[in-house]
Amino acid sequence: MAETELERAEKRYAQAKARLQALRNREATRQRKLDTRRKVILGGALMDLAERDSGAAVMLERLIRNLSREQDRKAFADWGASDGGSSSDPDGST
Repeated sequence: MAETELERAEKRYAQAKARLQALRNREATRQRKLDTRRKVILGGALMDLAERDSGAAVMLERLIRNLSREQDRKAFADWGASDGGSSSDPDGST
């Protein structure tokens, strides 16, 4: 039996709908990757600043203490910004 014009149109519609969903998914993935990249860059910049600036170190330590998940806090257990900040400014004045 030959495919009717309506069936062909429905098939094209379904294919177009699937392509649109695939594009939406790719864009969402791209946005998530960009968001993650931004967070990594800013986190690295903040950690670097905390190594050089005692005020930034205090702020970062406060942020770490206020992390809601214990496993997230554990990731910073061996990292100490105050060590780096205090060694660059032994008298504590900034």
